[in-house]
Amino acid sequence: MPRISELDPSGWMPPEGDLERLLSPCLIVHLDRARENIRRVLALLGGDAERWRPHVKTTKIPEVWRELLAAGVRQFKCATTREADVLGATLTSEGVEGGDVLVAYPHVGPALTQLGQIAARHEGTRYSVLCEDPALLDCIPESLGVFIDLNPGMNRTGVPMSDTARVIELAAAAGERLRGLHFYDGHQHEPDLEQRARAIHAGYDELLQLRELVLASGAAVPELITSGTPALLHAASYAPLSELDGTLHRVSPGTVVFHDQRSEEENPGLDLSPAATVLTRVVSHPTSDLATCDAGSKAVAAEAGDPVAVILGHPDWEATQPNEEHLPIRVAGELPPRGTALLLVPRHVCPTVNLAERAVLMDGAALVGVVDVAARAHEVLLD
Repeated sequence: MPRISELDPSGWMPPEGDLERLLSPCLIVHLDRARENIRRVLALLGGDAERWRPHVKTTKIPEVWRELLAAGVRQFKCATTREADVLGATLTSEGVEGGDVLVAYPHVGPALTQLGQIAARHEGTRYSVLCEDPALLDCIPESLGVFIDLNPGMNRTGVPMSDTARVIELAAAAGERLRGLHFYDGHQHEPDLEQRARAIHAGYDELLQLRELVLASGAAVPELITSGTPALLHAASYAPLSELDGTLHRVSPGTVVFHDQRSEEENPGLDLSPAATVLTRVVSHPTSDLATCDAGSKAVAAEAGDPVAVILGHPDWEATQPNEEHLPIRVAGELPPRGTALLLVPRHVCPTVNLAERAVLMDGAALVGVVDVAARAHEVLLD
């Protein structure tokens, strides 16, 4: 697969008849590209869909989740109550038996009550949550399973790996509700891939030692969850994780379904293609070397740094810092005429998708529909 900067935009641009009807900026999801990315990830996992628990915070669109279901995936991660509810409804509408959703975010208060209600609405789907403190277990509805949330050094949530006493206490207190250990190593972004591999594998060795301690305490560890996108290749190739007796290891990257520029920079070996782009148009020529487009920070996520996107087919153009509605692009050579349609590949696709209320679906060269980004944003009131 060519690098994003080398791709021919004609393979992603809507047909002319559709293009002249589309307002910009708009999110375009390329189902054929997502389908191929899913196939590629499963190939890395030996074709075993049981080893992948993709995080749906990236995709947020039931029509895309159906592609994962068609590939055999039945277990998922999500972050919000809305994602949990829409995902459950999708699994039910597709007639999926044995769906499994981990809400991989430390919800508290009314959000836990809401998750209990969601689990009751979607009885055919098993729901679980994360927990890092035995004192919080009584707040978790009985219908929800529990994964112990570990902190492998990202320092965002979880029990420090060194606090083995608390992990064992949690495992004992969770009892039969214990589903396993959750180990998100999303902080491993070392640019040197060999250095990253050593750091990631050292973390997995520590995780496996902790698993042995939990087992020795008398608790079962049915599942180990690791690995967002940065660690995917290192986890998939690490034999000790796939050779566990009585414990299933799963990886949990979600960005890989859509792919983005940051993932390509950090993981060149994934060999994926962008499956979510933002259609934008040139609206102004403020200087002799700038063409301003209509996709600012309200259309393309800006939190991952500059440049916020790559302009498909124009590797020598550079997106400068966006404003809310404007994206000035520094152009080498002649400026594109006002009204020129361009496709942006986001640097960070996950929050970019969350910015869009609706998405255009393409399959190959055909525009097949416009759908709601149904799982975006947050609920604000308990049912």
